[in-house]
Amino acid sequence: MCHDCSAPVSSRRSFARFLAAGAGLTVLAACSPEAPKAAAPSSTAPSASSSPVSPSPVAATAAPITTAEAATVPPAPSPSAALPRQFSLTDPASPWLIVNKYRPLVPADYAPADLVSPAVAMTASGEASLLNSTTAAAAEAMFAAAARDGVAMVLASGYRSYATQVATYNSYVAARGQADADTASARPGYSEHQTGWAFDIADGTGACGFQPCFADQPAAVWAKANGHRFGFVVRYPWMFHPITGYYYEPWHLRYIGVEAATDMASKGIFTVEEYFGVEAAPGYL
Repeated sequence: MCHDCSAPVSSRRSFARFLAAGAGLTVLAACSPEAPKAAAPSSTAPSASSSPVSPSPVAATAAPITTAEAATVPPAPSPSAALPRQFSLTDPASPWLIVNKYRPLVPADYAPADLVSPAVAMTASGEASLLNSTTAAAAEAMFAAAARDGVAMVLASGYRSYATQVATYNSYVAARGQADADTASARPGYSEHQTGWAFDIADGTGACGFQPCFADQPAAVWAKANGHRFGFVVRYPWMFHPITGYYYEPWHLRYIGVEAATDMASKGIFTVEEYFGVEAAPGYL
């Protein structure tokens, strides 16, 4: 079964019916690196609001967070007040950065300055094999620990540049329309993959890659139970899409640091939005 059994039974059954209706695999693919297969475009010309994104950096749909607005975000939200170190929630170079459908990267075309390729098993290539140096070191430690426990974990997709995200998102818009694209691919400037703090994993067997059933594969089970020891959380947990804006992605891990990830786990807090005290972001503004 592909779900977190801590979710209410009625919610799980409702979502199961949703998946069975055929729409689930679309919304469950928010960070899949693959563009959709070619599909006949809609016969209706896209409106100005649904036009694909320009390959050049553009203004974010949601207004960028200003200095004054950033100052209103508590520097030490109550769930993490006891932590010895505090980090910015808006700086893309911060491990506590929160990027979601309400909170775009500033600048929109941000690129990490310290991208490296971690020494781990991977199916990714090119820029997708890269992470920022802090995340890469933590990933190496985590993958090695998983291997010692007999679990084969594979890096399936890492960094994704602004230009790549433009191409990925535009391909979804062309094939499915913007409304559907917004459930299947982050808009350019809104993707955690662009930060270098997040990556997707696969199981050593290759089973259920980027599919809901991946939740039951050894790599996903191990990462969910042990990721916090290395600073990682499952960024889009089961049945928290009204908060995160994405349906369950057991393959998408996000580095926030060992102290914060362990604190989240010990307190039973599942989303970074709740942990750091920022508003839910179910859809784009």
